[in-house]
Amino acid sequence: MRLRPFLALILALVAAPGWARGTIERVEIRGLEHHEAMEHNVRLALSVNDEVGETQGESRLEFLLLSTEREARRALEPFGYYSPTITVDSPRDANDRIVVTVNVDPGEPVRVRASNVDIVGPGGEDQYLARDLAAFRPRQGDPFNHATYEASRDGITRRLAERGYFDADFMSREVRVTRADFAADIDLVWDSGFRYDMGPTTFHQEFFRPGLLEKLVTWEEGSYFHQGKLDRLRQSLVKLDYFSAIDIQPLTDQASDDLRVPIDVTLALAKRTVYTAGVSYGTESGMGVRFGMERRYVNDRGHKLVTDVDYAQNRKNLLVQYRVPAFAWLDGWYTAAFSAYDEQTDYIDFRNVRLIGSRSGELTERWTATASLIALRERWSYDMDSATGQRLYTYSTLLYPELTGSYIGVDNRLFPRHGLSLNLAMRAGTEALGSDTSFVQGWASGTWFQGVGEADRLILRGEAGATWTSDLVSMPPSLRFFAGGDRSIRGYAWREVGPRTPPPDNFALGARYVLTGSAEYEHYFNAGPWGMAGFVDVGDAFDDEFDPHVGIGIGARWRSPIGGVRVDIAHGLDDPDSSFQIYLSLGANL
Repeated sequence: MRLRPFLALILALVAAPGWARGTIERVEIRGLEHHEAMEHNVRLALSVNDEVGETQGESRLEFLLLSTEREARRALEPFGYYSPTITVDSPRDANDRIVVTVNVDPGEPVRVRASNVDIVGPGGEDQYLARDLAAFRPRQGDPFNHATYEASRDGITRRLAERGYFDADFMSREVRVTRADFAADIDLVWDSGFRYDMGPTTFHQEFFRPGLLEKLVTWEEGSYFHQGKLDRLRQSLVKLDYFSAIDIQPLTDQASDDLRVPIDVTLALAKRTVYTAGVSYGTESGMGVRFGMERRYVNDRGHKLVTDVDYAQNRKNLLVQYRVPAFAWLDGWYTAAFSAYDEQTDYIDFRNVRLIGSRSGELTERWTATASLIALRERWSYDMDSATGQRLYTYSTLLYPELTGSYIGVDNRLFPRHGLSLNLAMRAGTEALGSDTSFVQGWASGTWFQGVGEADRLILRGEAGATWTSDLVSMPPSLRFFAGGDRSIRGYAWREVGPRTPPPDNFALGARYVLTGSAEYEHYFNAGPWGMAGFVDVGDAFDDEFDPHVGIGIGARWRSPIGGVRVDIAHGLDDPDSSFQIYLSLGANL
């Protein structure tokens, strides 16, 4: 009688189908065509995928095919499907080539039947943690997706640590799945423990005088701990460009009895002086060379010295800045600057010098502002003396305050898909304070980004500026408005659009007003880094009557690791000086 089980096993093996040697040609998964993530996970889980193209022996082939159903079943569980129907077909042709077909019917998902997600202790009264609890997924009645559950669970755990609940731990952490009922019961409870406070902040560096960097600490000792405060300090230190390495650590193991956590900041100095050099070319400026020198820290007070020289055939520029840290009120700088500029092209002839004193600061995370006092001396020419053949020059001296602001509220500064950026400027001068003319001038530009689908973008851009003065003739070209070029109306040369002197000189005069707009649509192939764009630009620089100029074009796009690269070809529809304009630009153009 004891031989019967053994004999039955032998007969079953003899009767079972055998697998001869064969080559797995490909693996097909059917039934999940509308569930891309599930199909991808199943494909990754199948061992048989690793053997495609290989000839298998009988026992190995048998093992792979028998494992396929089990592996596919397990791959569906993270998505809440615990009771799928799976069959595996493996027909072979006359050359022993095998196509493995996995037929999947995922069936009904397991849904959340009961959910107990809570925080006890002081953290339970924290409004930000309460929002996280309210946003916890999956909710009751939702399919129990493992990835969604783990993301919500880990997000709350991180939030507890970010907000100073360093002793937080799970009181219960369990998910019970009842396959027969297609139900999952969540029991997830944290004990937050007490919230810690910000302790003393210690900077470890050997160059800058004590008290300089401490001004960047925006919190009061004894205030609630929050990781965002440390992140803000890190950003401020990075923007200084003094350091090659920044390490900020809350020393939770050294917390005091009153739950104050010391903050340890370790800094390594960066290279003191940075030099830059390069060549340049512009259709108007001609060939040129560029040189820059930045002294990141001149002394232990953190002062900076920046020098930039751009010397081209028709355009020359020198800028020297001396910057002093201004951390007591807002992150920023006091700056004294000198600039000299000379441009003599077929369309314009002017040169100027500026003395600038300014104070910059970060008003909020997204807003920055700069208040300046500027002394400007400028010389320009629009025509020649017909009798002598010499150029006729006009001079202007202005002393005026200027206030500029910028707002950047985008999701990604390298490649924005959603958000808005703004740039604003307001300046004014009066004869009573030494200017040759009284004036008020305002200017604004903005760019709006809206993602479409997985990677496409719609980009809308606008610019508006106005000058109020009774003596426009005394306003130098550098303070007048022009249109045309990459950031204005593509299809026209830089400064081409606007008032001009009569032919043959055709000098660009500059205008009292400017108004431009642009609409651009970018399409990226297969959501990859390469794409193309179509755009239309319109606008004018004018004194009295608005006469819109239109430019249209197409472009190539590359979403590089360091930002967008754009090559555009545009044509103006209103008799531009050249048939087509080609533009190359880098960055997000915020």
